[in-house]
Amino acid sequence: MSSMSALRQHVSGSARKFISRSTLNAGVCRNCRRPFNSLALAPQPAQDRHNKAVQTISSVIRNFYNQKQTFRISHGSTNSTRQTTKKNVVSTMELSNVLHVDKDSQTALVEPNVPMDRLVEATLKHGLIPPVVMEFPGITVGGGYNGTSGESSSFKHGFFNHTINSLEMVLADGEIITASPTENSDLFWGGAGALGTLGVTTLVNLQLIPASKYVEATYHPVTSVRQATETIQSFTNNSSSDYVDGILYSQTNGAIVAGKMTDSVSNNSIQRFSDAKDPWFYLHVKEMLEKAQGAPVTEIIPIAEYLFRYDRGGFWVGNAAFEYFKFPFNVFTRWWLDDFLHTRMMYTALHASGQSKRYVVQDLAVPYDNVEEFVKYTDKNLGIWPLWLCPLKQSPAPTIHPHSITKGTGEQKEMLNVGVWGNCPSHLDFIKANRDLEAKLKELGAMKWLYAQTYYNEAEFWEMFDKKWYDSLREKYRATALPTIYDKVKIGIEDTAKEKGLEDKLKETWPLSGFYGIKKAIESGHYLEARKSQWKDL
Repeated sequence: MSSMSALRQHVSGSARKFISRSTLNAGVCRNCRRPFNSLALAPQPAQDRHNKAVQTISSVIRNFYNQKQTFRISHGSTNSTRQTTKKNVVSTMELSNVLHVDKDSQTALVEPNVPMDRLVEATLKHGLIPPVVMEFPGITVGGGYNGTSGESSSFKHGFFNHTINSLEMVLADGEIITASPTENSDLFWGGAGALGTLGVTTLVNLQLIPASKYVEATYHPVTSVRQATETIQSFTNNSSSDYVDGILYSQTNGAIVAGKMTDSVSNNSIQRFSDAKDPWFYLHVKEMLEKAQGAPVTEIIPIAEYLFRYDRGGFWVGNAAFEYFKFPFNVFTRWWLDDFLHTRMMYTALHASGQSKRYVVQDLAVPYDNVEEFVKYTDKNLGIWPLWLCPLKQSPAPTIHPHSITKGTGEQKEMLNVGVWGNCPSHLDFIKANRDLEAKLKELGAMKWLYAQTYYNEAEFWEMFDKKWYDSLREKYRATALPTIYDKVKIGIEDTAKEKGLEDKLKETWPLSGFYGIKKAIESGHYLEARKSQWKDL
């Protein structure tokens, strides 16, 4: 079967007339495993707009390359706590559209700056959803590929990049290429989690799955860390579960949440979490289990409400804003301040206020055998609760994603993501607390996600990854005009010790820094993104 014939079998009749041979790129359908040309399914006007934008990006990058200047990529927002620079920036902000959703092949053609909520809105209209949806609505498709995104369905589907069929990328010399499991496959897999240091992602062909109307979520109480990890493993080994994650409120109190897609409501109540009057998910789970006095509790949640159940309150880190301002934390104040308590607004405020420099926001991948010891360590040294638990399916090595390999055998260990998010205790030196955490991770064969503060020196950093493999990719794909992944994640300890000016000191003074963060969050208008979300009505 020719590639064009294969394509026609995957493309609906209304879309076929828009296919241009000049923009065809090879991919593989993850449903039937047959090859097809996957990056030209959009209507012609959308293709033309996209191609024009990509050509502009390519031209800017080529100029930097010819002048032997490094550059960075900006897409206008971030869910990272790292500090960013404004020098030699290539903007991809214009690439923010879902170009096409094809129901027949169950794929979506998506630009990198499309956030999760807009993506889910577009796909749900066709009865489809991405297999892995990051819980924060503002996380983008490009961020999901270039970063590490493992969510409550990742025990089944892997990291977000494992749900991608193919990519369009602009290399660091301006060349536009396709990467997929069958074309430039080393770049396709190597770029996942590499923070855009191998090329600029400009288009994604994403695999979708049929969507149900609801998720039947059951909250299972646990009374120890060991019981929590054993319960998670039992559900991840059970093929009937579609989503599995956990919340530890303490070493002796937690909940494992097992979700199953369903179209049936039966006799269970329907619970929502997106409206200002609704509860925050983690508080609701704890309250329901306390009422049930040790018995599991099952509820029906509309699927989009489930996917974004942690948006309000940012899991639970929104509580830190109340603690910072010494403001009451209750049902009324959460309702009253709801516009400020969605993740887009909170990230804007966190960066503007400078509080990210004192806030521990770390996702750690820990081998199951060492989770109990790690939780004891965080309890004793950081005292941060709750903790998030999320089972992972590892990526084959070599990879930039967190991984744990048994020395001598090359065998990968199963790992559990432990989310540690909260204020660093005021009596601790922030940098030392992070360095101690990094040392503990090394001792336990664990690794951190690279979106947050990273204080490793260069030798320590490359102990965790295959530098020879990474450098060979940078050479092959002419990416030396881009910063290395270590350049992007490192924090210069010497820079943090520099004398601060009066303006910086004022911004870091309580409560001025907090009010400044609120001011910048309001100016961003991100609260409107939550207000206009259409997925609440789908």
